[in-house]
Amino acid sequence: MRGFDVHGSGRGSEPGAAGGSGVDHEFLALELELAVFLRRARANSGEMAREVHPELEAAAYGLFVRLESAGRQRATDLASYFGVGKATMSRQLRALEGLGLVAREPDPADGRAFLVQLTDEGLDRFRRVRDARRDRYVRKLADWDRAEVAELARLLHHLNARAED
Repeated sequence: MRGFDVHGSGRGSEPGAAGGSGVDHEFLALELELAVFLRRARANSGEMAREVHPELEAAAYGLFVRLESAGRQRATDLASYFGVGKATMSRQLRALEGLGLVAREPDPADGRAFLVQLTDEGLDRFRRVRDARRDRYVRKLADWDRAEVAELARLLHHLNARAED
């Protein structure tokens, strides 16, 4: 049902409008497009993680993104951010540490805790893959006006901010 035309039916043009069928066509179209987008994003994350290192799980790419943007973090904060259990996060971080892509150091604010950060090797590998991904976006959206790209980024940011509420 790709390319669903939310405007062609003449129904559902008002928020919550059902057009007699009980379906809000704008939100149905949004749900369908987000499902496709998320499926592709999950597949891409797996590919990106394996490009960083062939032994990585898909979830590792998100950890790289977070550690690169936010800096050193406690494992408990990372687990909370990603909505996973401490044991899951510990297992993922041990695997990354074993590959030399992250390092732990004692938290100066709490000697019982550790801070996790990307190693130089992890950061270099991640940035190479991230930059290649960005180049793919540039090529795929080459015929878009830069204002459209900025608007898409703004709308996605708005959606992500709402999801955190």
